[in-house]
Amino acid sequence: MKGRVLDYEVQSNSGVISGDDGGRYAFSGSDWKAVVAPRKGMAVDYDVKGTNAIGVYPALESSDSKSKVAAGLFAILLGGLGIHKFYLGYIGPGLVYLLTNTIGWFLTIFMLGIPNFILFVFAFVEGVIYLTKTDEEFERIYVVGRRSWF
Repeated sequence: MKGRVLDYEVQSNSGVISGDDGGRYAFSGSDWKAVVAPRKGMAVDYDVKGTNAIGVYPALESSDSKSKVAAGLFAILLGGLGIHKFYLGYIGPGLVYLLTNTIGWFLTIFMLGIPNFILFVFAFVEGVIYLTKTDEEFERIYVVGRRSWF
């Protein structure tokens, strides 16, 4: 079945899934079958046993899928603007890049463009990391796992 995580509590290591069939199913951490922790709103695929969800896996929705090549090229070519972060849905880190770059240009006289150079290096490294990951690793780490930095 498919559904979405409604709630997950680390303390009790349990959560609740809202199924596409309208039912709600409880699950425990031992039923979770992924490296990344469950989070509210995450799409999941699972089996049902009574009122419990078992064998719970994060599910990629086609609209969630992102291209590692596009993200990598954005990072290498337009990294200082944070375009790669916005593309991956990381609004906060994207704003950090954008604002630091913008402020860096205004302070170029005083800081000799150092903030912009640092952003370029970070973005270039991120682009190379994106491009060297396999498609599965990229999806698991940056799309499903939502790791926003390196």
